[in-house]
Amino acid sequence: MDTTTATLDAVDAVGIAHRYIALWNESDAARRQQMLETGWAEDARYVDPMGRASGHEEISSMIGVVQAHYPGFRFALAGKADSHGDNLRFSWTLGPSGAADLIQGTDFAQLDDGKLQSVTGFLDKVPAGA
Repeated sequence: MDTTTATLDAVDAVGIAHRYIALWNESDAARRQQMLETGWAEDARYVDPMGRASGHEEISSMIGVVQAHYPGFRFALAGKADSHGDNLRFSWTLGPSGAADLIQGTDFAQLDDGKLQSVTGFLDKVPAGA
């Protein structure tokens, strides 16, 4: 194995996934913007079955819309995040604070210089009418 591969394999998958979840739970738009600037590439892209966004402003706005649609709900990391190279995979849950989750998903991310460059989300469990 060359040293480039070894360095890329050392990505902090768990830390990145926890910061990603924290971003989705952050209700303060200014704080969310700071988190995006720290952890996401400026031209980052996000896509899932419900929508897509490009850049910090659109991603933050999308998160705000999700929070408004599911007031009082919280995201949580499910299972173990893992990575290889500049690719990351982790699963999450979403549900009312202090209650069982209602929605589950798995996200696949690509990193650029340690920052999230693109995230593709899949919904694994969605209740009817959600």
